[in-house]
Amino acid sequence: MTQGERIEVPTALSQEQVRFFVDNGFLAAEGLVTPEEIEELKRDAAFIARGGYPSETLVPLPSDLTDDEVLRQILCIHHPYYVSPVMKRYALHPRICGALSQIVGAHLAHWDGNIKCMHSMLFIKPPQFQGRAWHQDETYIPTRDRTLTGAWIALDDATSENGGLWVIPGSHRAGYLYPERPETDPDEFDHADEAYGFDESTKVPVEVKAGTVVFFNGYLLHMSYKNRSDVYRRVLVNHYMSSSSLLPWSFKDGPTVAKADRRTVLHAAGVDPYAWKGYAEPEGGPSLRTCKATDDISKAVSTQS
Repeated sequence: MTQGERIEVPTALSQEQVRFFVDNGFLAAEGLVTPEEIEELKRDAAFIARGGYPSETLVPLPSDLTDDEVLRQILCIHHPYYVSPVMKRYALHPRICGALSQIVGAHLAHWDGNIKCMHSMLFIKPPQFQGRAWHQDETYIPTRDRTLTGAWIALDDATSENGGLWVIPGSHRAGYLYPERPETDPDEFDHADEAYGFDESTKVPVEVKAGTVVFFNGYLLHMSYKNRSDVYRRVLVNHYMSSSSLLPWSFKDGPTVAKADRRTVLHAAGVDPYAWKGYAEPEGGPSLRTCKATDDISKAVSTQS
C-alpha cells in the first residue's frame, strides 16, 4: 500500500505561536496572504457568483447586476473549490498549509505534520447581514480526534463593527461538544442553532487586517455578530484535519460508522497514509446561500409593489 507523494510545505510559525494555538485554541497569523492574492480571491468570488464556472448546483445571479449588486445578495458560497481552480489553489496555499502542518496536531505527542482539507466556505457577509451564534465546527464536521482546524482568511479588515470573529479562549481544551438549541435572536443571527451551557464572559474579539489568517480548533467556541457597518466582511474558510484519521462525515450503505471515511478530500501537506484508498469526486457541488437580510428586503419590495 502506498502513502502517495509527499507535499513539502514551509515552516510558517514560531514555536511561541504554536504554543499559543495549543493553549488558546486560536491564532491570528499576519502576512500569510499578500494583498495581490487577496484581490485575486475577491475577483474570483464575484466570478463564481456569476456562474463563471460550469456547475449544475450553483444557480448564477442575474447577469444585468453589477459585481457589487451580486455580492450584496450573498451570505456565503458553499464548497467553492469544487469548481474554482483559484479557490482550490488557496486551499493548498503553501504558507497556510505550512502553518497548519505545525498546529493541527501539535497537542499530540508524535505529530507528523500530515494534513488534508475537507471543507470550504466563502463568506461574503454584506452590510446588515446577520452573524452566526455560538458554535463549534466539530459539531458539524465530525473528526472527533481534536485535529479539526479552520483556516479563516480575511479578505477585508474584520472588526467588531462589521461582524468579525469572537472566541472564548481555551474553550477547546476539554474536547466537549456543547448542546445546541434554536438561536434566540433572528435579527442578530442567521438561521441556525446556537451552543449553550457555558460562561461567555471571557469572550474576546479577533479583529484582524485583510491578509491575516485566523486558525481555530474545531472544538473552540466562536461566533460573529451582524454586520453593522457599510463595508463587506469577506472571508474564505477552509477546514483541515490529520491525514491519519478517518473522516466519518457521511457514508453510504456498506461501511459501519467506525470504518466510514469520506475521501472527497485534498491532500495538503506531508504524506497521506490512506492514499491507497484513492480520492472521490465531490458529492453535489457548490451553492449560493442568502440569508434573512435578503429575504426581508425581498418581502419589503413585494409589499410596496
